[in-house]
Amino acid sequence: MTEADVDGVSAVRVRGWQAAYRGLMPQAYLDAMSVTADAERRRSWFARRSPEVADLVAEAAGEVIGWASVGPARDPDIAPGAEELPAPRPTAGELFALYVTPRLIGTGVGCALLAAATDHAGTKGFHALYLWVVRGNTRARRFYERAGFEPDGVEETYEVGGRSVPELRYRRPLTAGTP
Repeated sequence: MTEADVDGVSAVRVRGWQAAYRGLMPQAYLDAMSVTADAERRRSWFARRSPEVADLVAEAAGEVIGWASVGPARDPDIAPGAEELPAPRPTAGELFALYVTPRLIGTGVGCALLAAATDHAGTKGFHALYLWVVRGNTRARRFYERAGFEPDGVEETYEVGGRSVPELRYRRPLTAGTP
């Protein structure tokens, strides 16, 4: 991902949220999401992001059609000291985000991005890759389970538009040669 990709990534992310979380998050919140506002926040973040984080994009005909973000795990139980600076180097990675243009879901774009993110995590020496998925997002859960991820028993909720949204943490071990 380059700074020139920010607008495209924001469009994929916002449209992805609006499609994936319909019925799982307040509709008013999803309807109010703005590609422009997301791009402004993302541009600011992009300028100061950690070099440990890799943002990967999938493109077709010069258009961003998918985005994944991967880096060191943040949860203190799998990355002790992650909440402190400087933290010891985590031995686990985290897939922070994976979104595909909604009309292209099921075409292999998500699989390609997940494979690239997993490969990146492996090159960083991580022994496992974690991710969080909204509990009610059965499509995403099936996608990750087919890719070898399993729930690890940890669940958290966060608030979106005044509504509690439960998420499950998934884990996949990484070994040398793991695709």
